[in-house]
Amino acid sequence: MLAGQRRRLIADEIRRRGAVRVSELTAQLGVSDMTIRRDLDVLAGSGLIDKVHGGATARTRQSTDEPGFEAKSDQQFREKEAIALAARELVEPGQAIALGAGTTTWRLAHHLAGVQDLTVVTNSIQVATVLHRDARPDLTVVLTGGVRTPSDALVGPVAVSALRSLNVDVLFTGVHGMADDVGFTTPNLLEAETNWALISCAERVVVIADHTKWGVRGLSRFAGLDEAHVLVTDSGLPSEARTVLGEHIEQVVIAQRSSRRRRDRPAGDLDGGS
Repeated sequence: MLAGQRRRLIADEIRRRGAVRVSELTAQLGVSDMTIRRDLDVLAGSGLIDKVHGGATARTRQSTDEPGFEAKSDQQFREKEAIALAARELVEPGQAIALGAGTTTWRLAHHLAGVQDLTVVTNSIQVATVLHRDARPDLTVVLTGGVRTPSDALVGPVAVSALRSLNVDVLFTGVHGMADDVGFTTPNLLEAETNWALISCAERVVVIADHTKWGVRGLSRFAGLDEAHVLVTDSGLPSEARTVLGEHIEQVVIAQRSSRRRRDRPAGDLDGGS
């Protein structure tokens, strides 16, 4: 069994049971204690589990947790890059698209250079900064305005008012969490309202979210699973989650993780990279 397959099995087992011991995993998978401990180190470093003495536990997140953009941009970078590349294939020349705020949509923005005659509506400072770099004559960027959140989203009445007057072909949006019982969620109440406004102005909705978002429930729900037309995620998503999501969403795209290691620094993209 390859290391990646083994780690997915370990992560699924911890998620299912809530906690496991190293001794249980060695017996179940037929590998050494040292191998299991290395696997747990990797999973903990990716933010999927919490490593404890003698084993590991499922990582719990508070419904109001909202990491800053800088912190999130490093998490699951290779998965986000693969998702962004797959989502790029859904963008067509001449379209008006919307990009919600978040680090996965930020990665998608980096790959839109080859798409001609685009209009991009966004409530993300980071996304707008990336798109403005090239000063393309065939690219129009509309930044909504609003109140800035820790994740560099512009939200609130100003953003919602701007979005109510617009219509786009496709929305690409990230999420804080997604679950069968609550749908797509965010920890920020104003961001939930703005996300709903983004969905309302789009003909089609594409959610781009890595596998760690499954089972996470943020404070505020902004859409049901069946309100997304497409979900683009990565191969780390558990099989049972794929089944559930496939029952609600027209198309679930599984992106293969990129081997690319470097990342573009968000710091300096805006006023001091705060």
